[in-house]
Amino acid sequence: MRFSLIEFSGSLGDLGTFIPLTVAMSVVNGVDIASVLFFAGLFNILTGVLFGLPIPVQPMKAIAAVAIAEALLPGEIVAAGICTGAFMLILGMTGLTERIDTFVPKSVVRGIQLGVGLKLFIKGVSFIIESSLWGLDSVFGAVVMIGIVIVTSRMKRFPTALLLLFIGFAIVLVQSASTFSKMGIEILSLQIVVPSGAEWIQGVLYGTLPQIPLTLLNSVIAVCALSGDLFPGRRISTDRMATSVGIMNLIGCWFGAIPMCHGSGGLAGQYRFGARTGGSVVMLGVGKMLVGLFFGGSAIWLLTEYPMSVLGVMLLFAGIELARPATDQKKMEQIVVLVVTAIGILAVNTLVGFIAGLFVYSVVVLILKSPQK
Repeated sequence: MRFSLIEFSGSLGDLGTFIPLTVAMSVVNGVDIASVLFFAGLFNILTGVLFGLPIPVQPMKAIAAVAIAEALLPGEIVAAGICTGAFMLILGMTGLTERIDTFVPKSVVRGIQLGVGLKLFIKGVSFIIESSLWGLDSVFGAVVMIGIVIVTSRMKRFPTALLLLFIGFAIVLVQSASTFSKMGIEILSLQIVVPSGAEWIQGVLYGTLPQIPLTLLNSVIAVCALSGDLFPGRRISTDRMATSVGIMNLIGCWFGAIPMCHGSGGLAGQYRFGARTGGSVVMLGVGKMLVGLFFGGSAIWLLTEYPMSVLGVMLLFAGIELARPATDQKKMEQIVVLVVTAIGILAVNTLVGFIAGLFVYSVVVLILKSPQK
């Protein structure tokens, strides 16, 4: 592992997803942001040490989306995370994820990477255009930052993401200096959260069921495939990844942490901005744990004010990096499967895209194998 400025800068490439979802769940659902930061940091450190690669720790997107839209209670969110974690742990410990992985064609995996990458790109663009046209946190400012990323990408050791982070804090300081006055020392106080019977049922129905296919496809199969693309010869097994997801949620959720996973988009973003070893996420984890331990809920004031244009730029480039491996699909039948999978993901969700791609792949294989008359 390496502990350098460029490694730390790279670790910040995942914040475009982490900050918006964490803040939204804190404001809407009342989750304890101090617990979220503490356990996200702890799992960042463990992940970096165990895998040796910049594998991210992100909120589970399906559970987060439903929780925010349906205003789920903290107990319901905890129940969803625990049940999802238990399911993933069983898959990983029994070796079922490896069997599922060998069953999924490479063109479908590439389609998942392309579809999720395009979703990140589109989300980044939406963050940017929702800002004002002119000013510091604006479309114009985002265009300038995009130019900075493009120019500095030619400088291999330049900490681009760290520069973007400081730009974001500078914008907060100029536009809302009073935000920093709300920050104060708040020592973390962990409490065990035990869902009620009704919360278990709601959590499984609204959170676990829609999350499982997304976790399996994007946070296990796709991220493992991407680890092999970015780090040849060091591809992480899907069983290890699924087991990691399971353990994280079976530990953290009992203490009020939000359900977490390892997303392929986060890995792409961190790699894009310079992360190459587990040391990157270890440093990020230490930072998250310190903020969670000593600043607690007061951190919400700073994160809420953080400029969306900066996060949008990070997401935009993370999406490009995630979609990049799809270019190795050259044959027409591979491209058809890839495109159908990606369209299904963009139009509906990851599960629908996966099923559509798998169906088209099966049809294409049957046609190619059928005897010629």
